[in-house]
Amino acid sequence: MKVAKLLPFLAIVALLGLSSCSTDSATDDKTNSIEVPVAPQAKQIEIEIMELINVYRITKGLNPLNDHNTVKAVASTHTDYMIEVDNVSHDNFFQRKQSLEANASANIVSENVAYGFNSAESVVNAWLNSPSHKENIEGNFTDFDVSAEQNSEGKWYFTNIFIKR
Repeated sequence: MKVAKLLPFLAIVALLGLSSCSTDSATDDKTNSIEVPVAPQAKQIEIEIMELINVYRITKGLNPLNDHNTVKAVASTHTDYMIEVDNVSHDNFFQRKQSLEANASANIVSENVAYGFNSAESVVNAWLNSPSHKENIEGNFTDFDVSAEQNSEGKWYFTNIFIKR
């Protein structure tokens, strides 16, 4: 695809608040267990996002990822935080990483976040059209989960966390 055709799409993605992804490998410095809240019940949009990601992975010859309640709980706390501060970000990623190392035996943790998409297909397509987000989706992970929540104006916020155990 020509660069000129990509520029309008990239501008739209930037305006919609698609944020870059974060990846971090576990270090030997393990902290004490960090309390994880109970994972909320999965919403239909979250189930659809996970199904779309796994179908994509399978078409690329990759293993499907397992859903993981601890990952969901941690993702949910970050989505709630983004809504509270009205900002899409990877703030406090290191704390989420430490929590998943301690409570989900994660060795590698990565996440994708987004804002403003109205369907599972639209947010997954946006992530797949972003090299850094796509790298996470295609990464060597074992488990994942996603949190999708709407703010008071009905705008969706998303946190998708991947781990390798």
